[in-house]
Amino acid sequence: MTAFRFAAALFLCLLVFAAPGARADDGYTQEEIVAKAEGFFGDTTEGLAKAIQRVFEDQGKPNGYITGEEAAGAIGVGLRYGRGELFRKRGPSQKLYWQGPSIGWDLGGNVSKVFVLVYNLRNPAEIFQRFPGVDGSFYIVAGFGVNYQKSNDITLAPIRTGVGLRAGANVGYLHYTKESSWNPF
Repeated sequence: MTAFRFAAALFLCLLVFAAPGARADDGYTQEEIVAKAEGFFGDTTEGLAKAIQRVFEDQGKPNGYITGEEAAGAIGVGLRYGRGELFRKRGPSQKLYWQGPSIGWDLGGNVSKVFVLVYNLRNPAEIFQRFPGVDGSFYIVAGFGVNYQKSNDITLAPIRTGVGLRAGANVGYLHYTKESSWNPF
């Protein structure tokens, strides 16, 4: 009976310590993300640091991030195209592309550098799908913003900073793909 209890206790310990998400290093800390964003954007601003802090308060520790750039424009109906690279704590980085339509009260165009915090991505292939979201922009020469996109259990928090002349709000989606495409749908 004692050997059975020992084996059962050992089995339970293995389950707890080997379970996905059980390790403390599965996600990025706020300090790590601020350093990565600072390296990507150049100098960090107080606004960027506050946006990252707010996302951490809302969502917790991300288990991945995307760095990239995009161009977008709209006259009521809009389009957005981007490219970047997905990074995770474990495993190689992966190039990806995104494109998508939007509709709303939205006018203008902008180009942006994008830093996306990725939550609950268990397999890198899960990123290749459509992520709906609501976006609001106000760029006059330069701007900065964050929004959320969610599909199934995966949440994306794109942080954009860019230049352009754009104002408005829209509803749409971004389709993340392995290959570049001009088709926004």
